[in-house]
Amino acid sequence: PPPPPPPPPPLCFNTPNTTYSILIGLGGSEMWYKRQHDRLVYDLFKVDVGLANPITLHREQSLILKRLLNGENLAISAPTSFGKSFIIDAFISLKKPNNVLIIVPTISLTDETRRRLHRKFSAEYKIITTADVEPSEKNIFVFPQERAISYLEKIECLDLFIIDEFYKASEKHDRDRAPALIKAMMKFTKIAKQRYYLAPNISEITNNPFTKGMEFVKIDFNTVFLEKHDLSKEIKEDDTKKSKALLEILSNTDGKTLIYAGTYKNIEKITNLVLRTQPDHEPYLLKEFSNWLKINYAQNWKLAKLLEKGMGIHNGRLHRSISQLQIKLFEEKYGIKNIVSTSSIVEGVNTSAENVVIWQCKNGSSNLKDFTYKNIIGRSGRMFKHFIGKVYLLSTPPQEENNELDLTIPESLVGGIDEIEYKNDLTPEQISAIIAYKEEMSSILGHETFNKLLKEGAFKSSDYLLIRDIALDIASKPHEWANIAYLNSNTPDEWEYYLYKIINLQPAGWGGRYSKFVSYIKVASLNWKHPIPKILETLSNDGITIDDFFEFEKNLTFKLTSLLNDVNVLLSELLPNKNTDISPFIFKTSNAFLPPVVYQLEEYGLPRMLSKKISIAYKINFESESLTLHNIIDHLKAIESLIGLSASIDASPMEEYILNNFLEGVTYNR
Repeated sequence: PPPPPPPPPPLCFNTPNTTYSILIGLGGSEMWYKRQHDRLVYDLFKVDVGLANPITLHREQSLILKRLLNGENLAISAPTSFGKSFIIDAFISLKKPNNVLIIVPTISLTDETRRRLHRKFSAEYKIITTADVEPSEKNIFVFPQERAISYLEKIECLDLFIIDEFYKASEKHDRDRAPALIKAMMKFTKIAKQRYYLAPNISEITNNPFTKGMEFVKIDFNTVFLEKHDLSKEIKEDDTKKSKALLEILSNTDGKTLIYAGTYKNIEKITNLVLRTQPDHEPYLLKEFSNWLKINYAQNWKLAKLLEKGMGIHNGRLHRSISQLQIKLFEEKYGIKNIVSTSSIVEGVNTSAENVVIWQCKNGSSNLKDFTYKNIIGRSGRMFKHFIGKVYLLSTPPQEENNELDLTIPESLVGGIDEIEYKNDLTPEQISAIIAYKEEMSSILGHETFNKLLKEGAFKSSDYLLIRDIALDIASKPHEWANIAYLNSNTPDEWEYYLYKIINLQPAGWGGRYSKFVSYIKVASLNWKHPIPKILETLSNDGITIDDFFEFEKNLTFKLTSLLNDVNVLLSELLPNKNTDISPFIFKTSNAFLPPVVYQLEEYGLPRMLSKKISIAYKINFESESLTLHNIIDHLKAIESLIGLSASIDASPMEEYILNNFLEGVTYNR
């Protein structure tokens, strides 16, 4: 007899032919070998990610997961279509950590991530996305960077600290968010046992203190193929030719299309073109959505008209519930067919399309950088859905660059840096500036007081130079701040003087003229009392449009509220016993003058007008201080299980769709 065959080599993820050597002596046809090979590989890569059935990871996902399970600290650069959420979910399912923090760049991604994790892990973990919820024994925290910082005191230890899109810690890529994200990295690294940072399109990371002890892994593994059609040389930035090309693309391509406009002005051009040339799209649900927006927002709102053409808008200014609904309808087979967007579609949600059209290679007033360009076209195609993504370039793409990530300490963080801890990462000039800053703040507040405030994380702003300027203004002009408690008045006209004074402390970026913003704040105080159409009608007297309304509400709840908080902290120290506490007003602005639970429910996908209908139908006092977010969610789920929430409030078809989407996001479904 012939000698026995040698034993097969050990199994290895990156040598698929190994499985043939295992099967070779088992008999059967070549096709049988192939089927057994495929089944064996499939089983090798199957993993529990928190769903009822395991899913199959691809090779690169499996290798990253293995390294995380071994306790390594990793900074990963991987394509948009890589499937990074599967790795996080698999780690949680297999390792079962007690506390995980995931920092995401936007509120929209907060809700999207919460929905995914709630569906898989809510039976075992408390999924926390708002700062007023107390932690449990096992928690998954999902926050934007600013909200994470404000929650720091409640978290004693982290088993895993995750940052999604961590390239935003570079001021080169995101000047506005970088200081807050760097601040979060500095704070949470100290209490995290393990770190995992994710981003696309990074070639390397320069030496820095924020990824120290982490290994950078660049992955070029693509799960989709991009088919590029460069029309830019023929078009030469001619809007007429662009319009013709876009209409041809929309007419002749199948599947969903994402149109990157580049600027708000270009969104206007594209939407006007579509309204002028495209026939009405007939899906019943879009017609219902359009009618619902006309009733609950504005009869002549352009978005409502566009939906009848099968198109949506994503620009970062809309109410979160409207943005969420558009993305959900974009992913429905018979929903929105095309979405026109600024870079918010890249930053704010995890969605993709079969086709991506680049109208202009701009990002606001700046030219589009290679890094962002690659991120946008990476939205074309999706693993297991569109294996070929089609990209249409109507504008000349940027030159390819070596996308090195440079993480430095922003100048605005100078007051929050320990110059001794970071002495090896600071220049002599930076160390001198930090020492000078601390001496100046200590002279204003007192050394012990200043250190106490820093230790407590009392300041919401990441701009310590602004905090210094506020402290100087209060200390040098105490008489001008003596009557700030007028902001607690129930008469909005009494707010004007201090609103102007506080807005002037940080003069840029309020979304319009100060007078318009102040007028908006006074009218917004009626947000729970009056429906949005009536609010908009009142605001129109001051020339405030529906787009202004969305922009002002965003600045009210975040930027102004953070500024008011820091003013209040400094007033309590510099003018004690002077009746300068404006906490009641800050409480109102942080929730857009809505009951806190109503504002939080909007993050979960329940618009304020539906909360109002529910409050009337069931006599629920949403303004009750004892009512919490999780209490009301449990109450609404109980109503749904007993009699059906939609039927009980006489919901329209679109409202029924919205309620079902909301309930789906708060229901455990393993």
